[in-house]
Amino acid sequence: MSMRILVSNDDGYHAPGIKVLADAMRQFGEVVVVAPNKDCSGASNSLTLDRPLVVHQHGHEIFSVNGTPTDCVHLAVTGLLDHAPDLVVSGINNGANMGEDTIYSGTVAAAMEGYLMGLPAIAVSLASKRGENYMTAARATSSVVEQLIALDELPHCLLNINVPDIPLERVKQTTLTRLGKRHRAEGVVKSENPRGQTVYWVGAAGNAKDDSEGTDFFAVNNNAVSVTPLQTDLTCPDRPAYLTFD
Repeated sequence: MSMRILVSNDDGYHAPGIKVLADAMRQFGEVVVVAPNKDCSGASNSLTLDRPLVVHQHGHEIFSVNGTPTDCVHLAVTGLLDHAPDLVVSGINNGANMGEDTIYSGTVAAAMEGYLMGLPAIAVSLASKRGENYMTAARATSSVVEQLIALDELPHCLLNINVPDIPLERVKQTTLTRLGKRHRAEGVVKSENPRGQTVYWVGAAGNAKDDSEGTDFFAVNNNAVSVTPLQTDLTCPDRPAYLTFD
């Protein structure tokens, strides 16, 4: 089965992770890269609505957009490309996207935009800022894509993959997981810029609060690839006892 695969990310079209991912996806068909023109980490699902977007082409089937990861996938699927993709793959992010990270992640958001448009989508992250083993993440992603292709038709899914930053031969297994939880983020960092103005940096993410067996944190901490199926329905399944209406 030869496919059309859209590859995006939030680290920018020039990032090493997206180059490795695009190369790995070419074994499955035609690949086009549409990604931000700069690092947009933490952009979440934001769309740019206050200005027009500009697209630049960089060689064969590589495009950069002066917008967010969501912008990139939205543009690609709704008119930039001549043919709609069969699959959206976002990454390889430089750093983990586990637990509550998925809410803020531009990497996950790019995949989610494809999912919201009816396409199967995968987000993949290397769970370390060292960025030493992108090939491990690429191989793990390829393995998941191979499983999807083996089905009668591609399922409408949104998968979040986190891969330990270790050589492939040290990876113990790939496992289905649920999202873990983090402690509250650290406080803002207050400083002063050269003009004497007080400025604030958002504090670091909190450490893992729930990294028990079955979570994405547990898998990565134990040298396993974590694959977490996500959904976009935010409805609380339980009726809140504190709300009563006639």
